[in-house]
Amino acid sequence: MSTLRMAAVSAEFGRDLEEDFAIVERLIKEAGEQGVRLLALPEACLGGYLLSLDDDSELDEGPPALALDGPEVRRLAALAGELTVVAGYCEAAEDGRQYNSVVCVTGDGVLGNHRKVHQPLSEDASYASGDRFHAFDTPVGRLGMMICYDKAFPESARALALDGAEIGVCVSAWPGARTKASADLEQDRWKRRFDLFDRARALENQIVWLSANQAGTFGSLRFVGSAKVVDPGGEILADTGVTAGIAVAELDVAQALETARRSMGHLRDRRPETYGPAPGAVTA
Repeated sequence: MSTLRMAAVSAEFGRDLEEDFAIVERLIKEAGEQGVRLLALPEACLGGYLLSLDDDSELDEGPPALALDGPEVRRLAALAGELTVVAGYCEAAEDGRQYNSVVCVTGDGVLGNHRKVHQPLSEDASYASGDRFHAFDTPVGRLGMMICYDKAFPESARALALDGAEIGVCVSAWPGARTKASADLEQDRWKRRFDLFDRARALENQIVWLSANQAGTFGSLRFVGSAKVVDPGGEILADTGVTAGIAVAELDVAQALETARRSMGHLRDRRPETYGPAPGAVTA
């Protein structure tokens, strides 16, 4: 048996890149001391998220846009060292547009990059949309990445699982409810949705699932935290709750996938020829 110790982070990040890197360095050091080999940091942990999702006029200039091959991502890779680290950032692309992106690095450099496909509310005023989901190989196994609202769409995680992802990593800046908000984040309905999506995406694809999220507040947003590690049966192995922290779990990933899929293999038993829209069905 070969077990993997993995962790998902709930933490607060802002516009100041130096402060963000100090937090990232501390978290990587803490994770390394606990024997973690795969660490998931939140969406927009390098430069912070948006101040609001309601009104474009309330937005500031947004997070600093960083090139995938630029010094900041190289700095992140250097900090990662022997760990495999997943982190969210605002990507300055060669096409002149900016994307809400997540990168996977080790000390050897960039292993994978994903641009957020699904954009909630007014997020499209700040970012262009990505156009694909793909898995890739890493020292800790085959990974697939997504960002926040991406996980509300079953097709996102399914595309990654069909591409061979053993571990799904979803990084988020997921806030509490915008209306009828609960004073107790533990009772917040958007937190319940966040948790349900994490468990459902793991269970329906029978993969290991890491969910990182922002914590605290930023602008008008109050984040629900709730970073977690979920097994292929949809059971939560570790959870930070609504506060900042690191959810750490250890699992033999290959064995866990084999066990989950032994009797009822959700990928194996698919019938894709039956899934097309019925005649006259609404598709938009």
